[in-house]
Amino acid sequence: MSVRNTVKSIQDIMRQDSGVDGDAQRISQLCWMFFLKIIDDQDLELEAMQKDYRSPIPKKFQWRTWAADPEGITGEPLMAFVNGDLFPSLKELPGTAKDGRRRVVRDVFEDAYNYMKSGQLMRQVINKINSIDFNNLTERQHFGDIYEQILNDLQSAGNAGEYYTPRAVTAFMADRIDPHPGEILFDPACGTGGFLTCAIRHMRERYVKKPADEQKMQQGLRACEKKQLPHMLCVTNMLLHGIDDPSFVRHDNTLARPYISYGQADRVDIVLTNPPFGGREEDGIESNFPKHFQTRETADLFLALIVRLLKSGGRAAVVLPDGSLFGEGVKTRLKEHLMEECNLHTIVRLPNSVFKPYASIGTNLLFFEKGEPTKEIWFYEHRIPDGQKAYSMTKPIRFEHLKPCIDWWGGAKRKGRKDTEVAWKVTSDEVKARGYNLDFKNPHTVADDHGDPEELLVKLEAAEKETANLRDQLKAILEKALLR
Repeated sequence: MSVRNTVKSIQDIMRQDSGVDGDAQRISQLCWMFFLKIIDDQDLELEAMQKDYRSPIPKKFQWRTWAADPEGITGEPLMAFVNGDLFPSLKELPGTAKDGRRRVVRDVFEDAYNYMKSGQLMRQVINKINSIDFNNLTERQHFGDIYEQILNDLQSAGNAGEYYTPRAVTAFMADRIDPHPGEILFDPACGTGGFLTCAIRHMRERYVKKPADEQKMQQGLRACEKKQLPHMLCVTNMLLHGIDDPSFVRHDNTLARPYISYGQADRVDIVLTNPPFGGREEDGIESNFPKHFQTRETADLFLALIVRLLKSGGRAAVVLPDGSLFGEGVKTRLKEHLMEECNLHTIVRLPNSVFKPYASIGTNLLFFEKGEPTKEIWFYEHRIPDGQKAYSMTKPIRFEHLKPCIDWWGGAKRKGRKDTEVAWKVTSDEVKARGYNLDFKNPHTVADDHGDPEELLVKLEAAEKETANLRDQLKAILEKALLR
């Protein structure tokens, strides 16, 4: 059976269980079970390669001990073991700061929950999972693709847009930022890890040539996610992408730490992120920030923090909504700060439908480098392909749709950029003159000519008279019909 069919059959089995209600619970259930199987497969490989390696999970709770035997524990005894023994023990797993993999296990199970109620159905699921060998590179790659689809399924699991960014967008941003092994890359609101996986793929394809390169790359990764489900999904995602120790994915709120406490040791080379927008932080979070940046709007707080976190010469690519470009008050002060501290060199404007079905909102990709103030900003307007009215679930944005922007970009030094029908630049003085309103429309777009207003009014009056006449005629016909 193919990996895809295996996953589908697992989902079908779970649908029979009365305890699993909806996609969010099914995905959460799948995730902790896959996680334990993946960890165990990796442990077996590491034990064979490293003489002194020890699994972070006690032997009693290792997948091979209680789950690997297809004729093993099932029914009520299985449920009693999972609910009364496995979960409580892994939630309280002891460990030190050095025990990275053990900390990962504990963090994953900290807020995890077993939704299944039938031990027989759980045994069926376990046996299906056992058919996947996560040490088999081909199977791991196949499952990685399916896992991406599982992440996409979050669209029906509530407010999924909070932590989902179309993979074409994450891949494009990683490509333009061009991370290298040895650089510290941080996603402060990592969701399910889309930016991380794209950055990892980018580096492996271009720069990882030997084990030392791989080690440098893995050591440079940083991430944080405050919600339990996407955190668990992200950690599992990292394991699937060959990350030995995903303990760098912290289960925490980056904004909960005082702004001033982020010092030199916390500086990073790269920030790649889509901070949650449209949401508001809990009471008290804004007090962690200087007064002139205090707001409860999540995206604004993240932007302030990103500027602080970047090293001199560091670079960032950030997704922000249209409202961040033209907003006033704190938003104005943030944009002024951004342009003073960083070179905001490029803004890619995306159409409203890119984030469908999660949201229909105009979004922008901001690219900037810290160390020099902004002198000019290039705008690039991404347009929906010809023959397509909008992006959708069935016709989403693809990486190749963004290829014209890559061709226009001008390489790493952004040389040779030209004004086109979709690209234009503005000076920092123009931005300042507009009160730091960055909502610049494409000057090359010709506004539709709707005609002379007076002529239009005459036509409107004539149309209204005709409508009134037709209404009177219809009224007369109805009255005659009622009299018969």
